[in-house]
Amino acid sequence: MAPPWVQELQIPHIDIPITIDRMVPIMPAGPIPAADGDSLYLSNLDDVIGARVFTPTVYFYQLDSFNSSVPVMEMLGEALSLVLVPYYPFSGRLRETKNGKVEVFFGPEQGALMVEAHSEITLDSLGNITVPNPAWESLIFKFPNEEPYKVLEMPLLIAQVTLFKCGGFSLGLRLCHCICDGLGAMQFLSAWAATAKSGTLTTNPHPCWEREFFKPRDPPIVKFPHVEFMKIDDGSSLTMSLWKSKPVQRCYRISREFQLWLKFHAQPDDMSACSTFDAMAAHIWRSWVEALDVKPVDYTLRLTFSVNARQKLKNPPLKNGFYGNVLCLPCVTSTVSELVNDNLSKTTRLVREARNGVSEEYVKSTVDYIEVDRPRRLEFGGKLTITQWTRFSIYESADFGWGRPVYAGPIDLSPTPQVCVFLPEGATESNGSMLVCICLPENATQKFTELLCRVMMD
Repeated sequence: MAPPWVQELQIPHIDIPITIDRMVPIMPAGPIPAADGDSLYLSNLDDVIGARVFTPTVYFYQLDSFNSSVPVMEMLGEALSLVLVPYYPFSGRLRETKNGKVEVFFGPEQGALMVEAHSEITLDSLGNITVPNPAWESLIFKFPNEEPYKVLEMPLLIAQVTLFKCGGFSLGLRLCHCICDGLGAMQFLSAWAATAKSGTLTTNPHPCWEREFFKPRDPPIVKFPHVEFMKIDDGSSLTMSLWKSKPVQRCYRISREFQLWLKFHAQPDDMSACSTFDAMAAHIWRSWVEALDVKPVDYTLRLTFSVNARQKLKNPPLKNGFYGNVLCLPCVTSTVSELVNDNLSKTTRLVREARNGVSEEYVKSTVDYIEVDRPRRLEFGGKLTITQWTRFSIYESADFGWGRPVYAGPIDLSPTPQVCVFLPEGATESNGSMLVCICLPENATQKFTELLCRVMMD
């Protein structure tokens, strides 16, 4: 029997008892081009409010894929110390300056942080470790009583190695989003892994900081409305129903066949092709809103999604190895009624137009908009944000010498339940399938699953 095109994946409810054994600051192994008291500029794309977070990821490695006599903690720590020389900003800290901007500064006793822990259970007892699970929270280190969204005065890289009874282990990683975007994180991770594998510093490409590339124009020139940042009073039931209901995380495997079928049937009738992402984003957004039964139906909703703008920059182009934030968040708007009742091709066209609207001028306008009216808080009003990880080489990047991880990616979306993530599937024989992770109130999950699997085109 052929597997279903859309399959809900079960997330095991488990408890992972761990013991923290030691915490080790990791300093650069050699001289760096920054002394105590120095600081580094962060662009408006780096320190926009949405980037002032840590991105937590976890990587699982089975016993049979590890054959080195060097203890994991030492191997990773030594390699990290080497790679922190060219990636020295990860060894600094963030502080706030005038007008609410943040910068990287350097002082004594900083560095990255590595934590070693162990658990008396086996990896097998965790059940399915190929599906992101909020129960893995203990595998990613947080300081006692750590404030949510705290990034100031924090280590900018925190790595926890957890050794399991079977000999397998996990690497729980927190990278500050102000320092790198997703592609930048993959570049750093690849360098760390390659260095661990070879025993000598390996960076390809060599990292480039140069955040002054995105300095605002003087005077700033804002040419677009940037609805993605707009402060909107939430007059709908959407945000209230999500944040007050203790939403649950759901994960679905979407086959390549379904993606192609959806793309074909969602094509707008204007003869301009849409991408698989355009069709999937439109379908997920519509299914989510309909499952939540958002009221009133004339309320205007927003869909934002991350777009890598590197290839848009031509005059001048970015240097190879740049690992800072080059993300824009184009925005689609629609009333509840239009989104739910119009055909999918119309919404797909709106997504395509917003994605194609990210130009070099749009990037510059975003930088200038933030300079003029710096957002002070995250705006959730009527919004779903989709983040696409399917183009990240996260499994290939995380081979430290013991092969691809069994799983590599995020764990828990529920702290920000208006975020949906598209993930690559880790299996080498995945044949182009992706994982979609999204949050809903428990009473809306069945309806969402039905809508996700049943696409109404008319």
